[in-house]
Amino acid sequence: MSFYIEQGMGFTTNTDGKVVDALGAIIEGKIVKRIKHDLLHEGRDLTPIFTEELVRHGYCATTVGDVKVEPGERVPAFLIQEGIAYFGWIFWEQFTSWKLRKLWGSVIKNKLGDWDIQIPATRRTTIYANESLKLEMDIDHPPEF
Repeated sequence: MSFYIEQGMGFTTNTDGKVVDALGAIIEGKIVKRIKHDLLHEGRDLTPIFTEELVRHGYCATTVGDVKVEPGERVPAFLIQEGIAYFGWIFWEQFTSWKLRKLWGSVIKNKLGDWDIQIPATRRTTIYANESLKLEMDIDHPPEF
């Protein structure tokens, strides 16, 4: 990867480690809050490097419908669009005891407090999800996660 960063992206050896570390921090969400991140750095699109780092951290390119998640669970996932990475969760939203829908919802909320970006299980939009990081959640209060 370093060769790609240095030769393909024009970064110096000093910069490439910092860039990869910063992208890893976004993915892990421990030091940097996972919300919405611009993948442009000094005029360069870091999307290819970010997707490589996602894979290195256990994330796979998939769709909401293909992710194995049960009601009461959530799986972390990133949506990448036009050089921006949006973080969110794949989960089941419960409307009534018998009516559920599976979706990816961004952690960014709109003015009504709902997910600003939503991807239903029926849409074939590519996301990067990590099923090994699946967590339990309160299905009755999904916005609270």
